[in-house]
Amino acid sequence: MTWDIEVKDECAVVSMNTSKVNVQNEHFFADLHGAFDRLERDFSELPVVLTGQGDVFSAGIDFQYSFEIFSSGSLETIREWYRAYRETNLRVFKYPRPTVAVVNGHAIAGGLITALDCDFRIAARKAAKFGLNEVPIGIPMPAAYVEIIKYALGDQVGALTTLRGKLYDLEEATRLGFFHEVVEPEHLLATAIAYARCITPDCNTAYAMSKKALQDGVLRQIDERTVALDDLLPQGMSDSGNRRAQDRRRHEIMKKR
Repeated sequence: MTWDIEVKDECAVVSMNTSKVNVQNEHFFADLHGAFDRLERDFSELPVVLTGQGDVFSAGIDFQYSFEIFSSGSLETIREWYRAYRETNLRVFKYPRPTVAVVNGHAIAGGLITALDCDFRIAARKAAKFGLNEVPIGIPMPAAYVEIIKYALGDQVGALTTLRGKLYDLEEATRLGFFHEVVEPEHLLATAIAYARCITPDCNTAYAMSKKALQDGVLRQIDERTVALDDLLPQGMSDSGNRRAQDRRRHEIMKKR
């Protein structure tokens, strides 16, 4: 399914609709790249607002899809999965126009990272969970993601959220700085659009150059060091402890279903 793109108040509003909760798998990756191809081709001068559906922004990686890859025993298959996932996040992170995540509900693991890829994050004042729970379920956090997390949240909060792996409620997530603003659901999109329109189109080059300068250290780190570190991830996936933790999580999901 192709993500919807609608122009509202001179912003490109992108609605993620790969699945009901936008689990992230090869279909999600393809939809994301397809949407950003269209943004670059047809809406290149507009800021971008990215939103999910209902009570979920994105539930993160598709465990069934991903765990099958992790348990495949193929280092090359696992390495390719990480490469594809890294490229989707960098596609959003480096986009040269203002990007705003409309966090309409739960944003978990890879779903939260997608929100952190954006320049600004506006959350709805509603019950939801937010966090990076990869480590407690036996998934080593890719180094490239860690750099993006630290850029968005700072080193201390980045380390806390990555290593502890806790899921936070809205109040805790706000205190940790996950969001730039929290508003009532009915004001969510309008507030996000106001953030997206922080500049006029004639300042797009100034914004793009300033964003690139801000991200320069992060992107150098990713290019020069973290890609090499991420090459070690397939071996980490073969660790017996990680595999047991992943199996527990798989059984929990199957039981709920």
